[in-house]
Amino acid sequence: MKKSIGAKTIIYPTPVLVVGTYDKAGKPNVMTAAWGGVCCSSPPCVAVSLRKATYSYGNIVERKAFTINIPSETYVKEIDYFGIVSGKNKDKFSATGLTPVKSDLVDAPYVKEFPFALECRLLHTIEIGLHTQFIGEIMDIKADESMLDENGSLDIEKIKPILFAPESKTYYRVGQYIGKAFSIGKEIGKEP
Repeated sequence: MKKSIGAKTIIYPTPVLVVGTYDKAGKPNVMTAAWGGVCCSSPPCVAVSLRKATYSYGNIVERKAFTINIPSETYVKEIDYFGIVSGKNKDKFSATGLTPVKSDLVDAPYVKEFPFALECRLLHTIEIGLHTQFIGEIMDIKADESMLDENGSLDIEKIKPILFAPESKTYYRVGQYIGKAFSIGKEIGKEP
């Protein structure tokens, strides 16, 4: 029997996303966000929800662009720092020693050391409540070649992305392969 635990902001897995922006003066900034993910296949889009109080919120509104960076578990301290310090008061790149790279397609930086980044132009802004959802059209994905498999696709086991548990406020790593999507389910109903 299931027990009601109330209306909460919990879904698993929750990705750890690092949002890259430039401020009005052109200073690169990053922030960690968990409320986001792919939201459309055609055109390819990603959504991220931010509070108006964040520095990145104003940067996205100003520049009409952002990047979504996917860090590997190696950078758990840095991504946590990105989420607890405001870029308004601190230069997060200097503090962590990470490198901002100017996108050649959108007006936003990505993090050189992270396995891959989605370069997004702002497509829609939706006021929800405490958060505003920014929908960005993915213009390109920049990926480290070492993170690709033999077919040129991103390999989750090489990337080692970080997951977030909202209720306990803890980070986790990705588990092991369990089956092929759009395939393993075909076994249901087959004769033994």
